[in-house]
Amino acid sequence: MALPKKTSAYQRLVLKTASILPERFRAAFLHPAGPTTIFFWAPMFKWGLVIAGLGDINRPAHTISLSQTASLMVTGAIWSRYSLVVTPKNYNLFSVNLFTCGTGAYNFIRGLLYQLRESGTTDE
Repeated sequence: MALPKKTSAYQRLVLKTASILPERFRAAFLHPAGPTTIFFWAPMFKWGLVIAGLGDINRPAHTISLSQTASLMVTGAIWSRYSLVVTPKNYNLFSVNLFTCGTGAYNFIRGLLYQLRESGTTDE
């Protein structure tokens, strides 16, 4: 694998690593959304939001923030759409945002139903 004339130390490291990988892994390693790019690592760390949302399922409904879960739900939906429009399509980004939207929606509905029930009992 010939190196271009002007490359950064990082690019040289990536190309050197790719040259020692088996052929079947090299294409995935050098993919525009592969593990050498931010397009891989940002969604990987964003899975932490999904894990936090799943943890919130066990929280009492009165402690759920409607504004926070609504923002997670909306941004998850927006970024899910974006991840399928950009080039290259980033299915990891799509899936993490879809799950972020889903956990946000579930927790939002739980919190909203609780608040509606509480406001209905105080009106009587």
